Amino acid sequence: MAAEEQEKALLEKYFHENCPGCKVEKYKESQKGFPIRELLSIWIVVLCTALPISSLFPFLYFMIRDFHIAKREEDIGYYAGYVGSSFMFGRALTSVFWGIVADRYGRKPVIIMGTIAVVIFNTLFGLSVNFWMAIAMRFLLGSLNGLLGPIKAYATEIFREEYQALGVSTVSTAWGIGLIIGPALGGYLAQPAEKFPSIFPKESVFGRFPYFLPCLAISVFALVVTIATCWLPETLHKHHKSSKFDAACEDVETAPLMSGTKYKTQKAEGKAPKKSLFRNWPLMSSIIVYCVFSLHDMAYTEIFSLWAVSPRRYGGLSYTTEDVGNVLAISGAGLLIFQTCLYPYFNRLLGPVVVARLNGVLAIPLLSSYPFIAMLTGLSLSIVLNCTSVAKNVLSTSIITSLFLLQNKAVDQDQRGAANGIAMTAMSLFKAAGPAGGGAM
Repeated sequence: MAAEEQEKALLEKYFHENCPGCKVEKYKESQKGFPIRELLSIWIVVLCTALPISSLFPFLYFMIRDFHIAKREEDIGYYAGYVGSSFMFGRALTSVFWGIVADRYGRKPVIIMGTIAVVIFNTLFGLSVNFWMAIAMRFLLGSLNGLLGPIKAYATEIFREEYQALGVSTVSTAWGIGLIIGPALGGYLAQPAEKFPSIFPKESVFGRFPYFLPCLAISVFALVVTIATCWLPETLHKHHKSSKFDAACEDVETAPLMSGTKYKTQKAEGKAPKKSLFRNWPLMSSIIVYCVFSLHDMAYTEIFSLWAVSPRRYGGLSYTTEDVGNVLAISGAGLLIFQTCLYPYFNRLLGPVVVARLNGVLAIPLLSSYPFIAMLTGLSLSIVLNCTSVAKNVLSTSIITSLFLLQNKAVDQDQRGAANGIAMTAMSLFKAAGPAGGGAM
């Protein structure tokens, strides 16, 4: 009892009055019930940054065609791959920087900067007049939108322990939904002067820039999210350990997380329990798997849309952008239901490692079936394609969610931004190779 009272007293005094991280910790202790506000906040921020990444894929084929840079129709996919890769290449160059900024100055400034980048550069991408302008706008959008790493750390820190799996699941679910709704928006809203001539005349700005409307819609949403993020609480602790008392408080918090022998040794030596991120095998192993799977997932995201709109004579489905939008919208609905209702249950039952392994194995035969799907027509094609697309996105997002959990559990709070920055850099390099390689193939 005495030990428990001493621990309670230490933790009560651990909260620093002017520290935003301590305020969040104090709020979490007093919070009761389901954290719906926190879930909604993370949802809209991640959705905002995911939408522009893949919204261009349904109309990218036609955009490259209109730029008249491809000499042959078969070369359009080759050039489309570079536009898709430029975003990831830009993000790869700056992700570690944004992670360090998030660790030093806070998660919130990086989140706000990322949403502002979407507002500006996604709008300008919709107004691109040539291939190189499109490349440049996507590159700048990727370079200045570094919030995905910090928002994963934020999701780990803003929720109580029992809701952390749900919080990280919210990040990957919103990300997966964004990668599905984005192409759906692109498919529905691209070329509005051709689809809705009574609303959008050909001489209007939407007639002269046929791919501006989906970009504008996403940018308006991002502007609303930017304003809303001004009220997000900061989770980074901004105080220094100035006394033995503060060190003792940290010992109380970290002791249960460490093995007994290692903890006693570090305590006796008076050293902080820090480890080089590159020598942290639990972190690096999850990053490696994340990178390999990200390459595959990004290549699939682009290839699916290009395959669906390509003519039958090239092995495609001859779908319109609206048809692609329908398939992706159905996939998004299925993913939302699974991740919200079923993933937390499977995570508690099996653990993140088993979930990732099992879904990876199931994805192999599923992806192998796509060449045979192209042989179908009519209603059978629609049913099989929608079911397969839902299953593929559920498996992908479950793997990513599990890896997010493993990465953020492997490091302390003051290293999470940098750790997620490393993950984003490595993942972005692999994702940059995905569209370029997939488009070329």
